[in-house]
Amino acid sequence: PKPMLFSLKKFIGGLLLPLPFCLMLMALALFLLWFTRWQKTGKGVMTAGWLGLLLLSLQPVADSLLHPLEDTWPTWQGAEKVGYIVVLGGGYTWNNDWAPSSNLINNSLPRVTEGVRLWLANPGSTLIFTGAAAKGNPVSTAEAGARVAESLGVPREKIITLDTPKDTEEEATAVAHTI
Repeated sequence: PKPMLFSLKKFIGGLLLPLPFCLMLMALALFLLWFTRWQKTGKGVMTAGWLGLLLLSLQPVADSLLHPLEDTWPTWQGAEKVGYIVVLGGGYTWNNDWAPSSNLINNSLPRVTEGVRLWLANPGSTLIFTGAAAKGNPVSTAEAGARVAESLGVPREKIITLDTPKDTEEEATAVAHTI
């Protein structure tokens, strides 16, 4: 039951992301326009879906939505030294024939490079990479990030991989138990 609930949570969460949500609205609108007599409703839903997609695609709108979160959690500026740097898992695929960094997708490479930057600014610190293996991948997202960090000069003894957490909540719990 627990893996099924996790999969359901991931599926529903994925559908609620802006792009899939707007596309589902537009699909509903097309259904209403083509197969029902609710033409005005279909036109309204299509307009809302298209307008939502357009607005969320504009950088100023996206930035204004992100600012409250970014203001709450500012970038580390070196005021105090840290002992641990946590890099949360993200998108990746793994192919041994590729350069390590070529295996990271979406926001994963910037996460790892920022983690390495922070590690360089905090001598003696330890990098912690989190994230389970995605289906079909021979290594976990934590291991993929660790291998990229190694390729950028971080010694393996300064890296901890937590490769069982499947989402951010599990990653936070695993890190709390580790440090």
